[in-house]
Amino acid sequence: MTFEKNILLTGGAGFIGCHAVKHFVTAYPRYRIVVLDKLTYAGNLANLKEVADKPNFVFVQGDICDAKLITDLFAKYEINGVMHLAAESHVDRSIENPMEFVMTNVVGTVTLLNAAVKAWGEHADRSKYLFYHISTDEVYGSLGAEGLFREDTPYDPRSPYSASKASSDHFVRAYHETFGLPVVISNCSNNYGPNQYPEKLIPVVIKQIIQNKPIPVYGKGENIRDWLFVGDHVSAMDAIWHKGVSGETYNVGGNNEWMNIELVKKLCGILDQKLNRPSGTSAGLISYVTDRKGHDLRYAIDASKLKNDLNWEPKQKFDAYLSTTVDYYLALFQG
Repeated sequence: MTFEKNILLTGGAGFIGCHAVKHFVTAYPRYRIVVLDKLTYAGNLANLKEVADKPNFVFVQGDICDAKLITDLFAKYEINGVMHLAAESHVDRSIENPMEFVMTNVVGTVTLLNAAVKAWGEHADRSKYLFYHISTDEVYGSLGAEGLFREDTPYDPRSPYSASKASSDHFVRAYHETFGLPVVISNCSNNYGPNQYPEKLIPVVIKQIIQNKPIPVYGKGENIRDWLFVGDHVSAMDAIWHKGVSGETYNVGGNNEWMNIELVKKLCGILDQKLNRPSGTSAGLISYVTDRKGHDLRYAIDASKLKNDLNWEPKQKFDAYLSTTVDYYLALFQG
C-alpha cells in the first residue's frame, strides 16, 4: 500500500500522543503513522489498543536519542513528516533530576532534527515535508494578574522542565533558519482528559478523593492555569499540521483559566455527587503543602492567531469534558 504521508510520531503512547495517534490513524487512513515511544513510566501501549490492528499504524519501541535508530526509521518508512511529542514533562521530576530532561527534551529533539535534515536535504519543500514540534506555554515564564502569552512573548523559563523545552524550541527554529527545515511549533496550556499519567493535578485529586486520602495543594492554591481538553488540543494539532505556515509558532489555549484551589474544589463537588457522598466530604480532604520551588503564578494563552489564521478555537465544554475525565479515572482507580 502506498501512503500519502509517512509520519513519525514520537511519544505516541503517552497522554497527548495517544490521542493524536488515534485521531490521525482514524481520520487519515492514507497517512502511515509510525509511533516511536520509549515506554517509560508515562508511556502505555494499552493507550493505543484501539488502533493497534489498523494497516496504517506501526509501533516501534525506542529512544529519540538513539541516532542510528532514528536514521534507520527515516529510511525504512520513508518518513516525510515528524510530529514530535516525546518529552519528559513533569516539573517536580525536573527539579529532582534535570539531566534526564536535558537528554530527552534537548538532545532527543536535536537528534530528530539532524535525521530530518539528513533525509530531506536542506531547504526542503513544505508541501512535502514538515517537522512539527509540540511544546508548552511554560517556556514564557510567569504572568501576573493581567495579560496573556502571545507568540511573540519573550521566553523566560523558570524550571528545569521549561528551560529544556525552551531550548528545544530554539533548536527547532535554528534548524529552520540554518538549514531551511520546514517547521512549525505550537505551545499549549495545561491539558486534561483521559489517559493522563496520574501524577498531574486532576488525576491526583481524583485518586486521593477515591481513597479518602489528603489532597495535596501547593502553597495557598492561588496559582492559575489555563486548562485545555486534550481532544481540543489534537484538533488544533490537525489544523497546524495541515495549514500551519513553515517557521511559524501557534499558541494553543482553552480560554479556561482556573485557580488551582477552585479547580480542586470543583472536582471535590463532582466526586461527592458521583460517589454519593454528603456535600463537602471531599473538600475536607484538602491539605495545603509547601509550595513547589519556582512555582509560576499564572499561565494564560492568547490563541487568537490560531483562530484568525487557521480557524481553530476550543469547543468550550469544560463541565462536560471534566465530567468525562472524572468518569475515566473513577473506572481506572476503582477497577
